[in-house]
Parts: sequence; structure tokens; C-alpha cells
Amino acid sequence: MDVRRTTVRDMRRSNRSALLTTIFREGPLSRHELGHRTSLSAASVSNLVSELITEGLVEEAGSVDSEGGRPRILLRVCPTFRYVVGAEVGETRVRVELFDLTMNVLARADHPIGTPTPAVVVKHVLEGLSAVIASSGVPPELVLGIGVAVAGVVEGNEVVDAQTLGWDAVPLRRMLAEGTDIPIQVDNGANMLGQAEMWFGAGRGATDAVVALIGSGVGAALVADGSSYRGTRSSAGEWGHMTIAYGGRRCRCGAIGCLEAYIGAEAVLERYREAGGVVSAVDEEAAFVELLDAVGTSEVAATSVADTIGYLAAGVANLVNLVNPERIVLGGWAGLLLGERYLTELRSAVGEHALRQPYSQVRIELCELGRDAVALGAATLPVLRLLREGGAVPR
Repeated sequence: MDVRRTTVRDMRRSNRSALLTTIFREGPLSRHELGHRTSLSAASVSNLVSELITEGLVEEAGSVDSEGGRPRILLRVCPTFRYVVGAEVGETRVRVELFDLTMNVLARADHPIGTPTPAVVVKHVLEGLSAVIASSGVPPELVLGIGVAVAGVVEGNEVVDAQTLGWDAVPLRRMLAEGTDIPIQVDNGANMLGQAEMWFGAGRGATDAVVALIGSGVGAALVADGSSYRGTRSSAGEWGHMTIAYGGRRCRCGAIGCLEAYIGAEAVLERYREAGGVVSAVDEEAAFVELLDAVGTSEVAATSVADTIGYLAAGVANLVNLVNPERIVLGGWAGLLLGERYLTELRSAVGEHALRQPYSQVRIELCELGRDAVALGAATLPVLRLLREGGAVPR
């Protein structure tokens, strides 16, 4: 067996990676705090921080008083060292955002879409990329990469199978790479929402969590012992396609009784119309709001929403029983619209379906980063690569 020996260079890169990751996710921090959180010696922290400052990756960001000593200098990642782009490919729009390294949005481009075919998606992602670079004035050579979040199963950062969209083994990364020299990474949208919320939002501090995305479709990011759980071929987290009703409604994926067929926004509106409900809005998000607003005056609307909360509670209870997370974070535009109005009722209904002990151990919260967190999560893909390499910029 070929066993690779760890070299001094490997150790140095690993230590730089630990420092950078800690500064990025928890900073600004002092050298003393960095040593405590990374278990590196004071000398190692001092030497590596000096390197990172000289290279422009890290900068001083003020100071704080210390007990009985000199003020401690705080350190943060330099916002303008490089830039990253995140793209969210939804079913009705493509959103592209450009961020600095402190994840502040500098530019945004939205493109409404009709049928999200691969060719249409590629066209709008590349147009959005060009637009945010042009409007921000950021030199293209300073863009580390673009992360693209899509529905469906993504294998090897390359191929997308999105059954509900009719995508079968679409080589999306390669198609996008034909239009730009900027490095591209592709991942599942629910996983990217999860990454954003775990790094910057409602999931911070949790080691075992589920971040649920509810929009037109339904998915979830699973985090176990602090790491994303992907399964054998990256398809773990297809929570929307668990069977919630034997012999139930047909889902967009073709199967029968999927959770998505009961709580996905498209399916909720379909059930409402079948029951005699009427919405005037053509846009799905506006129609969903119209349905929620009608609850106080329409029995059909009240029943449709109550049923949706019931099915959602059953699905969340299944997560509680199966995964035993310490936190479940509800997000996606439809998930937030429901949660903002019915979180108390949802928590109570989950308790009626879940086992008593795991239910007592879980917190059910709303996403803190809003409806556009998927693009933010996608933008962390090139950042993650930079951190893993200890700040080495791909050439």
C-alpha cells in the first residue's frame, strides 16, 4: 500500500488553513484568540499571521482592551484580496451576486426565466456573471471563482440530474466553462442554503442540524458532527421526495405521495385551485402570498394552509425521529412565508408527530439570512477552496 508521508509543507498549509478558516468564520479575532481556538502555539500564530498580512490575505481591524496589558490587535480577512460570485438557479429566475471576501454583496443581477432548460440557464448565468463584474468594476482576474446552486443531484461538481426539471446527466459545469475562464463549481441549492446558514446564520454553533428549503420544490441539507452529509453519490437530503402519503398525489418527479407534492409552493397552489380557491397573481410567489392573505376570509384558503402546515409538521417530525438533530432551520422563500406566520403552530404540530425525547432535544428555527441565502452559500464554494489551500490562489 502506498502511504503518503506528511511533509513540513503539508503541515504549514494545514496550519494556515486552520488560521484562515477561523478568521473567516469567526473573526475579527486577536492572535491570542486564534491560538486558543486553533491550538497552535503563539509563535506559530505570530509567524503565519505575519505571512498572511504580507500576502494581503489578512489585515488588522482595530483593537480591544485586554486585562492588565496592551490592547489586542484584531485580525480579519482582507475584503478586497479577491472576490467571489454565487449564482442561484431557481425555477423562475436566475440570480447572480458578486461578493467581497467578507461576503458583502457588491453587485446583483436577476434574470426571470420561463422553462429552465440547460441552455437557458447557462445563458443567464454567464450574462449575470458579466453584468455583476461590469457593474462592480472588479477586475475579472481578481474573481476567485463562481459557485452555482441548482436543483437536483450534482455528481462530481459536474453533472446535474434534476428529475423535476427534466434534466438527465446535464454536464452543467462544462457547459458554463465554455463561456468563461473563471473557475466554476456546481452544487445542490439546498446544500448551499445549508452552508450559508451553518456558516453565517441560524445554524451557527450546531454540530448536528437540518436546513430545509421550501420553494417550488423541497430539499434539505444534512449536517452530521459538523460536516455535510452527502451520501454515496451526493443525493442525500432529497427530503422533498420522501413518501408522506401512501397512494397519494403524484409528484413532479413522477413518484406518488412525495412530501413535495403536499408542501412545495406549486403543489400547494394546485391543491388550493382544485378545492375552488382563486388567485389573481401569475407570479408563483405573489400567488402564494395571496393565498396566505386569504386565510382570514376564505374557508378554502384556511383549510389549504392548515393542511400544508400539517404535512410540513409530519415531514419535520420524520427528520426529528430519523436524524435526531439539535436544530432544524426552515428556509426557502415559501418556507419563510409559512414560518413567519405559523412557526408556533408548526412547532406544536411537530411535537404531536415526533417521539418525545428527540423532540425535546431539537430547536426549530427560521433561516436568518433571508430568501437570497442560496446565492450566498454558492459563493462560499470558491472561498472554501481558498481556505483549504491555506490561502493559495489557484492559477
